[in-house]
Amino acid sequence: MIQEREKDENCRGDKMKLTILIVDDVEINRAILTEIFKDEYNILEATNGVEAVEVLNSGARISAMLLDLLMPEMNGLDVLREMNRSGRIKTIPVFLITAANSNEMLMEGYNLGAVDIISKPFSPHFLRCRINSVIELYRHRNELQEIVAEQVEKLNRLNYSMVETLATVIEFRDCESGEHVKRISGLTRLLLTEVSNTYPEYDMPRSEIDKIVMASVLHDVGKISIPDNILNKPGRLTAEEFQIMKQHTIKGGEILRSIPDIMDAEIYDYSYDIARHHHERWDGRGYPDGLKGDEATIWSQVVAVADVYDALTSERVYKKAFDHETAVRMIRGGECGAFSEKILTVFGAVEDRIRNREWLAEE
Repeated sequence: MIQEREKDENCRGDKMKLTILIVDDVEINRAILTEIFKDEYNILEATNGVEAVEVLNSGARISAMLLDLLMPEMNGLDVLREMNRSGRIKTIPVFLITAANSNEMLMEGYNLGAVDIISKPFSPHFLRCRINSVIELYRHRNELQEIVAEQVEKLNRLNYSMVETLATVIEFRDCESGEHVKRISGLTRLLLTEVSNTYPEYDMPRSEIDKIVMASVLHDVGKISIPDNILNKPGRLTAEEFQIMKQHTIKGGEILRSIPDIMDAEIYDYSYDIARHHHERWDGRGYPDGLKGDEATIWSQVVAVADVYDALTSERVYKKAFDHETAVRMIRGGECGAFSEKILTVFGAVEDRIRNREWLAEE
């Protein structure tokens, strides 16, 4: 019924009008406010908080809400709490309708994000001026936020392209085609998402996982400092050569320290941590710092197991590729160093998706 009224008005040529939602259980109040604003705005009405939330959840584009505090079923404060939970309070200005409500309720309404108070009886001229001004302010602010979000997304894509290009150059020195970068980022996303979903203490939003995935691309950036005769040696490294190879973790951190401005500050921090610590192991027998247990961050632990799996299942100048089952057995058996039970549990949970290489399609 509410949506049909808005649709009918749009069909009459009012498509450019913004929409106001009036929420009040008293019909005469809704009628008066509708009369004041009907010439400038499309009007939606709700008789209580439950109906108001239904309108908000319907996808209707609401430019302002006029909200009564005292209503049956769900009062105005509860509507504000729901708008805070959904994040809509940031984009929809809410005006509280009041006659003789307590200052305590009004103060709580302000604390929940209401922008102003509409006092009864209504003064049409001043009411239009106040609401028009706030709607215009919010409209410009929302448009600006959208523009900023678009620019941030473009910058993130540019950052990723630069990071991926740098990592790919390094991969070519290591006789790789650059596919190692894609496989590591795909495995990192798959494993880290599962870690976040499985363990509440590691819960991470998608935006943070995206940054860690970007940072994982530079895990081997330090290899650019390793001599070719060691990096691409077809046989087993001597003890001395292995000590030089291990330096790529330290060199990676040093290289990243010299170019922090090419990326977001958080991505830089993740990149440095992962480049230095993706060869640490749960039992403290990794390198370069001998970190033990959770002294290594969860994202470094995830990249570590992703790197080991890819190294095992890929052909290198010094070895043939192992099949999936052999690689999993070696990881679980500790032949490539010790990993935490949490990491191994997560690895097991997504093992079929790893075997089927679904994570490459997800990238």
